[in-house]
Amino acid sequence: MTLYVRQLVKHFGGVQAVKGVSFEVSPGECVALIGPNGAGKSTTFACIAGQHGLTQGEVRWAGQRVDRLRPAQRQKLGVARTFQVAQTFEALTVLQNLQLLMTAPRGLRAWNVLERAEVDAALARLEQVGLRDLAQADAKDLPYGAKKRLELAIALAGLPAQGPRLLLLDEPAAGLAGPERAELMARVTALAREGVAVLYTEHNMDAVFGVADRVLVLIDGLLAASGTPQEVALDATVRSRYLGRGFQAGDVHV
Repeated sequence: MTLYVRQLVKHFGGVQAVKGVSFEVSPGECVALIGPNGAGKSTTFACIAGQHGLTQGEVRWAGQRVDRLRPAQRQKLGVARTFQVAQTFEALTVLQNLQLLMTAPRGLRAWNVLERAEVDAALARLEQVGLRDLAQADAKDLPYGAKKRLELAIALAGLPAQGPRLLLLDEPAAGLAGPERAELMARVTALAREGVAVLYTEHNMDAVFGVADRVLVLIDGLLAASGTPQEVALDATVRSRYLGRGFQAGDVHV
């Protein structure tokens, strides 16, 4: 299933944050949404994820319109998101974070013990993000890079094993050093290759160029450019308004 964003408009009072943005993200694609501060990318992202309602336009996923659905309803259709600052359950172990999320939809019965719930499935998700060896560690004690990977695993735990899956990542590389960014983005692209549709916002250009299949650039609430990383890096408007005229995509490595 493809994510369709059509003429998305969002106003906050008299402020026109997004002015009619349209694009698509297909299964197997890893698409970056970038732009200068105030360009409207965070607002666009929040509208797709369900944190903001739309002023006009529509968002479609899994064959239906989802812009009027709550985030929890979108999750049932295979939509999950992460946040710029990692959101985890600090009082639980790494494994328990996943067990709780996997058990929550049907409820944890009083006679059950969390440690016994969904062990194999939770460990499989941790393996997917490289955290299996830290399964018994307390989430609060994780270094930040590992905490971002745990949040990614939590998002994945909310997605169905089969069917359409859309992963929305809000600045996944924020706060990470270069090697940590490279590791996390390699895992994100691997998910896309497995058929997940991935849309992410990012400020770190080494987490965009050399990673994304396509790049969308918002400037002043409008889609200023869309194409491969190489095409976007050569766009005159993007270079003058955002990347800088001396920017060279080939000099950026993840």
